[in-house]
Amino acid sequence: LFKFEDVDEVIELANDTIFGLASYFYAKDLSRVYKVAEALEYGIVGVNTGIISTEVAPFGGVKQSGLGREGSHHGIDDYLELKYICMSV
Repeated sequence: LFKFEDVDEVIELANDTIFGLASYFYAKDLSRVYKVAEALEYGIVGVNTGIISTEVAPFGGVKQSGLGREGSHHGIDDYLELKYICMSV
């Protein structure tokens, strides 16, 4: 737990790791919530909750915590090849 005055300082401290699976924080100010959640270098961010896992949400990290996502429809994307076809008939 960290008490802080400057939100940029706490974001820098939180991101100062080689791992990036999940991050949690508590806040009341909605504008601060969006700023912090977007700036955190983690695959999953829990805000005002300790339970962030569900079968309909993508699960996975960044940095040394892995690449890609598993769970939900996002999990299959790593196994698919996207192709764009443009045709005039």
